[in-house]
Amino acid sequence: MNTTHADIIIIGAGLSGIGAACHLSRKNPDKTYIILEARTELGGTWSLFKYPGIRSDSDMYTFGYSFKTWEDQKSFADGPSILKYINEAADEYKVRDHIIYQQRALSYNFDTKEKLWTVTTVNNATAEETVYTCQFIFSCSGYYNYTKGYTPEFKDQSSFEGEIIHPQKWPKNLDVTDKKIIVIGSGATAVTIVPELAAEAAKVTMLQRSPTYIAALPNKDKVAARLKRLFPKKVAYRLIRYKNILYTIVFFNLCKYYPERMKNFIIKGAKKGLGDFPVDPHFIPNYNPWEQRFCIAPNGDFFRAIRKGKASVVTDHIDRFLTNGILLKSGETLAADIIITATGLDLVAFGGVKIQLDSKPFDVSKSFVYKGLMLSDLPNFFIFVGYTNASWTLKSDLTSEYISRVLKYLDKHNYKALQAKVTETTLKPVPLLNLNSGYITRSANMLPSQGNKAPWRIYQNYILDYKMLRLDAVKDKRIRFFK
Repeated sequence: MNTTHADIIIIGAGLSGIGAACHLSRKNPDKTYIILEARTELGGTWSLFKYPGIRSDSDMYTFGYSFKTWEDQKSFADGPSILKYINEAADEYKVRDHIIYQQRALSYNFDTKEKLWTVTTVNNATAEETVYTCQFIFSCSGYYNYTKGYTPEFKDQSSFEGEIIHPQKWPKNLDVTDKKIIVIGSGATAVTIVPELAAEAAKVTMLQRSPTYIAALPNKDKVAARLKRLFPKKVAYRLIRYKNILYTIVFFNLCKYYPERMKNFIIKGAKKGLGDFPVDPHFIPNYNPWEQRFCIAPNGDFFRAIRKGKASVVTDHIDRFLTNGILLKSGETLAADIIITATGLDLVAFGGVKIQLDSKPFDVSKSFVYKGLMLSDLPNFFIFVGYTNASWTLKSDLTSEYISRVLKYLDKHNYKALQAKVTETTLKPVPLLNLNSGYITRSANMLPSQGNKAPWRIYQNYILDYKMLRLDAVKDKRIRFFK
């Protein structure tokens, strides 16, 4: 079997994988790399999801790459615009030539003697296996199962005579005209889909077990528009980016330190947008702001659909499915032609790949995350995980910047490998992700841990991470280097 070798193998050609490749082209052009993508096109989430209204729930000035300006007027962009942006970046930095499609990674094995990774993949179409070798792996495969979403088992689900759709598997040309639709869920996907469907459907009902914090934000940033007029393109982009980073950090910390005050502020905003529709119990969550992911309604589209009577929210539990709808625990019946299960993602750690160290299984759940981008005891393996309280790309960009410094440091000192080691005797494991959202708590036992202090602690704070990843020395007592 022929083996293809590269200095670096990037797993996944989504937002993080393409970004990592662009960073390599910019900062480490001497390194060879291959991107292995399980699907037939680049774009990851943004080419996979096709549901109506799909968009970013972070502003594009921070969700965009640090090295590529966002030109559009919209702060919260639709999926096709984001996909176009990723494709443009891939073309500008000639990344497309490095992608090998239909290569789903099965296993990684690191040989500590050779300082080399062996990556085994399978072609989804032909079932043919291929072996690659590399010095470094960049794990950019995202955090969820691309083949299916998460749908809980509902009693008598098979008795429903209409269509049941998970947003991850949205059918082409679905006609919703004059249909009665129930959207089960209260997360970002549900909040996005409801106003889009409401434009054509007879009635859309969002059925939730418990409320989520939802805030209306303008989709055009007036300050950004002014800065674009005053400064050159790249300078303006950087200023807007830092303005929005600062805004996000301040808002998150206000929610953390003044939860009651911020809760009242957010609910007051919802009340204003809803008109006569009651906020209680549908928009008053039983947790503090940012204990779960926050939802954005650009230009208040979600609230407007409810205010105009095109959509509504019901807060209740499902008893069972009926032939023509859903029976609730309260005894109320909701009629439906279509039921959409916006019930979340099926979380998968590192794409579900089998990881080995010298041909022995490596249990990621027993490891700690170093600086949010390496696993303790696993050499030459970098993970790309974004923020939960801010734009994903902010953290993946910082990860790339740090790796660039690491690669230069290794070359300068003629090292072939580095490995993070826990040197602290009092390090306590803490769940990796700081949200209690369902999709996270369901999979917490599969993930590595963070520690209770830096650099094992994940701060979810761009300023602290900027210092740690861009300014602090690469050399650290917790990192072992190997010739």
